[in-house]
Amino acid sequence: MDEQNANPTEFDVIVWGATGFTGKIVVEYLHQRYGNQTDQLTWAIAGRDAGKLQAVIEAVGCDKIPCLLADGSDRASLDALVSSTRVVLSTVGPYALYGSLLVGACAASGTHYCDLTGEVQWMRLMIDAHHDEAVRSGAKIVHTCGFDSIPSDLGVHFLQAAMKARGERPASQVKYRLVKAAGGVSGGTIASMLNMMDEVAENPQILTVIADPYALNPLNTVTGQDVNEAATPIYDDVLGQWVGPFVMAGINTRVVRRSHALLGMPYGPGFSYEEGTLIGAGPTGYLKALMASIGTRFGMLLSAIGPTRRLLARLLPKPGEGPERAKREA
Repeated sequence: MDEQNANPTEFDVIVWGATGFTGKIVVEYLHQRYGNQTDQLTWAIAGRDAGKLQAVIEAVGCDKIPCLLADGSDRASLDALVSSTRVVLSTVGPYALYGSLLVGACAASGTHYCDLTGEVQWMRLMIDAHHDEAVRSGAKIVHTCGFDSIPSDLGVHFLQAAMKARGERPASQVKYRLVKAAGGVSGGTIASMLNMMDEVAENPQILTVIADPYALNPLNTVTGQDVNEAATPIYDDVLGQWVGPFVMAGINTRVVRRSHALLGMPYGPGFSYEEGTLIGAGPTGYLKALMASIGTRFGMLLSAIGPTRRLLARLLPKPGEGPERAKREA
């Protein structure tokens, strides 16, 4: 085990949080894709518990991959860690509880950073605290690099690029429709969602941030015709089906709008984006969409009430838990 002793930029990537459920999946992927240290990618795993890191190494079989020790609550420790790599990939959530110091360290040092957060209120805090510093240092701070929000953000980018390649103007309105999804949710994701509701309970003003369609936009870049996600079924005239809520819409839509703003509004100042789940056609489709809407609102209500939120925390998967491999790969 090496404690903060790697040479400057010795690594291309350090996986921070390698002992968690998602972190282990990332380590498995990197080992399968790149093996041990290669000319393509030099990487390491990092955390605060040497024993747990070694257990991951043994389970995955990547015995030549360095294990680095750092304390996520100690800025000096994190400064030393991030100075040894070009990129930090963090899977440690809830990020609002455990991620802020690491983002600050990366922004200050010019080290690129990516994570899997879906915590809008925390991202807003990080933007306000570190965006300008990251611009000065050259660090690229990229949140939401998972199911939320890569399909949405890159989907819009590629769609608009295709429009341009055909010699057409950018689409002024884009609608994302989820048809089906599989894989399940990890305990870390659930913990992040419940922590967000804990924060709202302590500071109701946070709800205003979460509900703002432009919560992640740079200041003074609120444009378009975007509104909050529909609480009731809507009918998609193009597809001829009813649309219900999509649980990730409250994150994805804000990420897409931020990207559009940071790029200088290339799709026009009136560009709008929304998401929903495609349910079905006719009266049956409407009823299913209505039930999905009611179920979503009921779930939000349960998570907003302290006693039921604590009950959910006991019943739902815990951090470190998640769907089995067969379900993830189905």
